[in-house]
Amino acid sequence: MLFDSFTLGGLKLSNRMVMAPMTRSRCVENNAPNALVAEHYAQRASAGLIVTEGTSPSPNGVGYARIPGLYSPEQVAGWKLVADAVHAKGGKIFAQLMHTGRVSHVLNMPAGAEVVGPTDVACPGDMYTDAKGPQPHSAPRAMNEADIAKAVEEFATASKNAIAAGLDGVELHGANGYLIEQFLNANVNTRADGYGGSAEGRNRFAIEVAKACVAAVGKEKIGIRLSPHGAFNATGPFAGVDEQYVALAAELGKLGLAYIHIVDHSSMGAPPVSHELKQNIRKVFGGTYILSGGFDKARAEAELSAGDGDLVAFARSFLANPDLVERFRKDAALTAPDPSTFYTPGPKGYTDYPTL
Repeated sequence: MLFDSFTLGGLKLSNRMVMAPMTRSRCVENNAPNALVAEHYAQRASAGLIVTEGTSPSPNGVGYARIPGLYSPEQVAGWKLVADAVHAKGGKIFAQLMHTGRVSHVLNMPAGAEVVGPTDVACPGDMYTDAKGPQPHSAPRAMNEADIAKAVEEFATASKNAIAAGLDGVELHGANGYLIEQFLNANVNTRADGYGGSAEGRNRFAIEVAKACVAAVGKEKIGIRLSPHGAFNATGPFAGVDEQYVALAAELGKLGLAYIHIVDHSSMGAPPVSHELKQNIRKVFGGTYILSGGFDKARAEAELSAGDGDLVAFARSFLANPDLVERFRKDAALTAPDPSTFYTPGPKGYTDYPTL
């Protein structure tokens, strides 16, 4: 099943393998992709679908050093290079829109940008900066309703920019403790207004972003990634989490999004997402469901055959094996990734992994 074609919205995918989004920190000039970035994605165009690294919809969302954006003409031009290179190889590609919210440091941000989040509590831990090395996360300013409306509009505008660049769609990053999940997670979102205080309130920002992006570019061009029970960036489980995410999935399903992408980080030490929760989310969402989290070929085939999902995302195995589809077809050995080059500028550990 893994090598079967699949229709996602209006897109014909050549197989059911998805290259998962992975931050690579290679956009060294004005947070814009360049020819090196285009080469990296083109090398992996045999994936049924590529989801790009997290890409900021606004200057305020650029939390990490050298991550890309989709808010300036230069960035749109850079993503056009990428889209053209992937399409030339027959691939399909969605940009992942990631506003980092409070997971940020001012030294990594463009001039005039501001760290914002649902609350004014800084994210615990450190953030790497090129200027001064690891630094404690910058304290955010708590967003008011005008800030929230502006952020929603930034996601919608970035979606339009992605389509203008020739990308096939966008994935909203509602996982891993970034801005959308900061609103979703009760351990982070302690607001008492209409954007907090209850499951419905915490879900509101994610739903408003999704609605705005659907209105901007069409439902078939919008997917979303969620990580219930994720613990990254000081999120973590909370009372009622399963019920909240099922309710969220039901509302997103009503919008007719292209897909929902559920992350289970238990392979990396996070609490597992139960099979029951995954299937409840899939049932109420009603659309394409992407499985993700520590998959190899055998497990992917087994879960697809069992009807647990429609597509399967692979991360580090796609990073270190540009021809992962061919290697899986031939049951060939896989190259191991080099963690020391995950976030370093330049081609090493980026465009120099071998193919068969």
